[in-house]
Amino acid sequence: MNTDTIFALSSGFGKSGVAVIRISGDNLHDFATRLVRGNSAPMGRVVTAGDGGGINPRHAYFCNLRDENGDLIDQCIMIYFAAPQSFTGQDIIEIHTHGATAVINKVFSFLSYNNMRMANPGEFSRRAFMNNKMDLTDIDGLAALLDAQTDKQRQFALKSMLGGDSETYTAWRSQMIEISAYAAAILDYDADDLPLNIDKQILTKTRELYNEIKNTLSHYNISRAITHGFNIALVGETNVGKSSLFNKLIGSNRAIVSNTPGTTRDVISAQMDIDGFLVNLSDTAGIRETGDEIEKMGIDKTKQEQDSADLILHVYDENSAPWGGGPRCSEAKAGGGGSEIIVINKCDKIKTHNNKNAIYTSTKTNQGIDELLNTIRKKLHEFIDTGKNTIVINARTHKLLTDTEQELKHAIDEYDGNYDIFAEHVRAAADNIGKILGVISANDVMDATFSQLCLGK
Repeated sequence: MNTDTIFALSSGFGKSGVAVIRISGDNLHDFATRLVRGNSAPMGRVVTAGDGGGINPRHAYFCNLRDENGDLIDQCIMIYFAAPQSFTGQDIIEIHTHGATAVINKVFSFLSYNNMRMANPGEFSRRAFMNNKMDLTDIDGLAALLDAQTDKQRQFALKSMLGGDSETYTAWRSQMIEISAYAAAILDYDADDLPLNIDKQILTKTRELYNEIKNTLSHYNISRAITHGFNIALVGETNVGKSSLFNKLIGSNRAIVSNTPGTTRDVISAQMDIDGFLVNLSDTAGIRETGDEIEKMGIDKTKQEQDSADLILHVYDENSAPWGGGPRCSEAKAGGGGSEIIVINKCDKIKTHNNKNAIYTSTKTNQGIDELLNTIRKKLHEFIDTGKNTIVINARTHKLLTDTEQELKHAIDEYDGNYDIFAEHVRAAADNIGKILGVISANDVMDATFSQLCLGK
């Protein structure tokens, strides 16, 4: 890790009431004292000549921040965090200024003059990692928290950032290391020197670990839906009112509505918050036979949306509705592993509503809209609540967990009394978990993780 003193804007850039500029480096106490001394006092007490204007960690000081020429930059609040009790494990200074662009730029210029440099994306978190303040799963959680748009995303990410996922991974890795060690010991020690039935015990424990990790991977779609959104696609033939229904559900006129068939030729998406969960709702091109090349491209995109959907709203109207409760009206699996809701739209034009497998809606009279939203809400909870205690699984951890699962499977399936090969497979599984945690140094893994983060984090 380099020893440069780095700084970055931790709050959003642009006009705001307060901007927070964070500095991290070694031995910053004297610099912090220079900022405070002379024209400032800590919140709640007065600096006297007797104490030399010194500062205490974790105290807020009101400062007249001056540049290298003694000219006033801004009035600000300064807080000093002494190592190792800080986010990065190094000394940290936080300068809270007014959030004007000119003020922020002037502070940056002043810090650069004092031999500090702008931090790279994720560099603060990298230093926290290098100083054992966080592991990679904590940082994955931090990245998810910074991206959180809904309350459920916040809860899910916060659990990971505060070490919930790390505890699970650490326990798995410890068990794998123990299994591997006992497997190796079986080769080197007499049975009388080892725990009773240790061979059977380690095989049983390996199977248990394999099943735990396999079960965790089965919740990958749930983790993805929480962190990136639950995907719902409106599909159906042309002119059945998908766009009108889309606009009604999101509460604004995002999609063009027309009586002309084939109006929607591309996927139109919007995000909704349902019970704290992020929902990605997509209006798709109507499915029909057509010679129009552009419309064909839209229909191809419809099929792609259907394949990635967690829930499909299959929309019909009075002309295309599958009467009689036939197979087209029973629940069917969507491409993303979710289910399908049959919606018969424009129901104000239909005399009888006798299909028990369908929800009848009218965007003109609002009939059935609340029922449809409640059904979506129920499906959403059925899908996500089953895995609400799952860990945050992103593309990086999914690949490593899959490799871990395979190594344990090989250890179990290929076991023929040879504990040497068995131990190697379990050790390889432990190494993969180590990469998830960052226990094994792998710069490419760390670069991929820290690049998710913004400046000042």
